Amino acid sequence: MARIALFPGSFDPFTNGHLDVVRRGAALFDEVIIAIGTNSSKQRYLPVERMQALIAAVFADEPRVTVRTFKGLTAEFAREVGARYLLRGLRNSLDFEYEMPIAYGNQHVNTELETVFLLTSPTLGAVSSTIIRDIHRYGGNVDAFLPFSLPPVAELG
Repeated sequence: MARIALFPGSFDPFTNGHLDVVRRGAALFDEVIIAIGTNSSKQRYLPVERMQALIAAVFADEPRVTVRTFKGLTAEFAREVGARYLLRGLRNSLDFEYEMPIAYGNQHVNTELETVFLLTSPTLGAVSSTIIRDIHRYGGNVDAFLPFSLPPVAELG
C-alpha cells in the first residue's frame, strides 16, 4: 500500500518553509499531496488557482508531489484521496499547541489518519505567510522567502 501524505494549508502564499517540509516529506512518503484548503469565510491574498499553479510549477519535476484544492474537512479529503498521513510543519512550541487539538479532531473524523510533524529547518522558521503578505502588500521584496516570485500588488486586485 502506498504511503500517501496530505500536506494541507491555506498556503497564502506557499513559503520556503513549506517547500522544506514537502521536500523532506517526499523522502519519507511515496506521495505527498499539497492540499490548498478553501475557506469561504476568509479573504485570500492570492487567488487559490494562481497559488495552485505557482506551487505546481515548483514541483513540476517531482512526480511524487501533486497540488490539489479542496473544500470541507481535511480528514474527509484525506480519506477521499487515500492519504493515511497528514504532514504538518512546526516552527515553534506555539505551532505545536495549535496543531495538537487539530490532529486529535482529524483523527476523530478519520480514525485511519495519522498526523506526522516535521520541525521546520531553523533558518526558515521565523517567517510566516502573514509576515510575507504584509511585507509584499506594502511594496517590500519577499523573494528570499518564496520559491517563486509574487505578482505585483496591483495585479492582486
